[in-house]
Amino acid sequence: MASSSGSGSSGSLSAATAALAAAAGTEEELRALMEQRRAKRMLSNRESARRSRMRKQRHLDDLTAQAAHLRRENAHVATALGLTTQGLLAVDAENAVLRTQAAELAARLASLNDILACMNTNAAAAAGAVAVSLTAAAAAVSASSDPYLAFDGATALDDLLRSCPEMFPLC
Repeated sequence: MASSSGSGSSGSLSAATAALAAAAGTEEELRALMEQRRAKRMLSNRESARRSRMRKQRHLDDLTAQAAHLRRENAHVATALGLTTQGLLAVDAENAVLRTQAAELAARLASLNDILACMNTNAAAAAGAVAVSLTAAAAAVSASSDPYLAFDGATALDDLLRSCPEMFPLC
């Protein structure tokens, strides 16, 4: 047994040595595998960072183009607003002129209506006065044998002109 235990111990020694040698070989392989994975991860990270930078640059380019487009559009809108404001001011000015003209025309119309009413009133009164004057003149003509002497045309005309001063303004 001693021989088997001796050979067992030397067998286990050689097995331990073999295990250590195998472990050292596996450890080297493991380190090489880990180094390979680390290098692969670094390469993948670099590629991912490059894609991210490219995405950011594309996004920045898009935003720059959009900002330029919005500036141009803003300039067009500002120009249109300026033109519209000028048009509004012109329409407001024209509207003020038209309102003033309408007020003046309304005042003239009221004045003309007053004159017309006065003329109608005076015409009715004048018609009555003319009728009275003509009646008086007819009576004088019938009373007189000479119609030219009995009718005082100047007085009758003067009475007519004085009764309607709006119709017959004296110079």
